Amino acid sequence: MSVQERDPCPHRILDDIGGAFAMGAIGGGIWNSVKGARNSPRGERLLGSIQSVRARAPVLGGNFAVWGGLFSTFDCSLVWLRRKEDPWNSIASGALTGGVLAARGGWRAASRSAAVGGVLLAMIEGLNIFLTRMMADSSPPPYAPPAVYAPPMPQQPSMPVPRKAASSELMTDSAPQS
Repeated sequence: MSVQERDPCPHRILDDIGGAFAMGAIGGGIWNSVKGARNSPRGERLLGSIQSVRARAPVLGGNFAVWGGLFSTFDCSLVWLRRKEDPWNSIASGALTGGVLAARGGWRAASRSAAVGGVLLAMIEGLNIFLTRMMADSSPPPYAPPAVYAPPMPQQPSMPVPRKAASSELMTDSAPQS
């Protein structure tokens, strides 16, 4: 989805929180169902899978929602502050989000997480730009007229060019004026 198709910023934050929660909950449900089944005894694998999903999938969804909410809030703040929407906003938002989420571990952990978040978002944005350019259609836009081959026109016999008559050669009315 291109930048122009996105919702305005206040709505974008809530939309990203909901989308991140759904991704985390679904992904966590799949992951924890497999993990719960593997860690359960042979006869109770289905029950262990369901219990693991019920216990851990909402937690992972909540963690994703916090990350998505912080990222989107930083992104909207940078769009407002810089007055432009470009990949640098996403890279800085990833760095800020990583730093804030690791702030409880001290400044070293926060700076390491900020660097990882910035590098990760730089790789994502770089890949996005690369794929956009690679997949771009190199044909002319649909509203441009198609380039059609026009055969050369046959030569017409040259016609004499009419010359401009002088005022003495023009016909005048010889009837008397009354």
